[in-house]
Amino acid sequence: MKQHLLLLLGCSAAVLSCTRDAPAVPDTTTTPAPTGAPVETNAPNADYRPAFAGQTRVGSVTTPASSYRSAVIASSLSSPWGVVTLPGGRLLVTEKTGRMRIVTSSGAVSEPITGLPAVNAGGQGGLLGVCLDPDFATNRMVYWSFAEARPGGNLTAIAKGRLADNERTIEGATVIYRADPAYGGTLHYGGRVVFDRTGHLVVSTGERSDLATRPQAQSVASGLGKLMRITRDGQPAPGNPVFTQAGARPELYSIGHRNPQGLAIHPVTGEVWQSEHGPRGGDELNRIQAGANYGWPTVSYGIEYGGQPIGSGIQQGTGLTQPVYYWDPVVSPSGMTFYAGNRVPEWQNNLFIGALSGTHIIRLVIDNNQVVGEERLLASEAQRFRDVTQGTDGALYAITDQGRLYRIDRP
Repeated sequence: MKQHLLLLLGCSAAVLSCTRDAPAVPDTTTTPAPTGAPVETNAPNADYRPAFAGQTRVGSVTTPASSYRSAVIASSLSSPWGVVTLPGGRLLVTEKTGRMRIVTSSGAVSEPITGLPAVNAGGQGGLLGVCLDPDFATNRMVYWSFAEARPGGNLTAIAKGRLADNERTIEGATVIYRADPAYGGTLHYGGRVVFDRTGHLVVSTGERSDLATRPQAQSVASGLGKLMRITRDGQPAPGNPVFTQAGARPELYSIGHRNPQGLAIHPVTGEVWQSEHGPRGGDELNRIQAGANYGWPTVSYGIEYGGQPIGSGIQQGTGLTQPVYYWDPVVSPSGMTFYAGNRVPEWQNNLFIGALSGTHIIRLVIDNNQVVGEERLLASEAQRFRDVTQGTDGALYAITDQGRLYRIDRP
């Protein structure tokens, strides 16, 4: 273990909202070299070697305290799960128990928005990710993910509806996609939704956690443990990759995922990036390539909660795509966004991820698709950060399981 830690340190030394993102800010910054030791100081759970230098525990970077400040602007939300910016700067927030609310920049929280289908809020289920139609300004359409009770159990479902002009209800709520098969558990729904640059929805689904369902992450005939790419009506999107195995679903975009709770579109390249929960160790950040297999549960940088290896205990395999970055021990990465603003210039095109068990916001500096610096923000707040988005004002907004909404902006 000690030898592994030294190796990782040596390798380290060597080296928006979920609508379509705000107009790209040209990447004219010079990537700062890591200025400190890795932010993670605890021993890893597994003595696994990374596949390449910089895949884990890179050097730290630090934002000067004078460059930003954070403030709690609301604290009465009930288990908020997803947040997206409305035109004009207010925020639309989902609450796990099945409610949507609108929050103003001054922290005023609306009454619950009615008209939503029932959710199964048991375990990790409930009302989950949310995003706006790229043409929301004219059609007022909202899309969301939720855990739905179905014959045989529960599944991740995607619905859409129109936010009424009076903003009190969702009109014509319709389920457009179900990631079947249903299963009797209440864990690992995935649940993020984001529009890509082509105007199609990318949806994340979990493999439902249990040993019985894990193998379905590798099955192209199953909706579990995948990224899907669908139209606004829930049909397979044109241009999807072709999986040639028998029974392959045409909506598949990538396979081999565990519990992906973060999706974001890179503001310059338009590529989909994703974060997912590992088991005991092995949280991942992935740059999604159409048709790629990300390996779960065949390979993993984590171990079982009881300490046993995952499967045969391998971390690399033929035809399996490596994560850009991984964490061991876990930080439990959830919702995320790329910073496409200029309020804090040193953050331009950096990735911000809410960490649940890590109780901080992760800032990652990425250069040429590789993580080159990591920072932990707001760790002193001791909050489980569930989602992060960028507002129309260029500030970052983050929600926590404890019910807070933070604004993070320049002083």
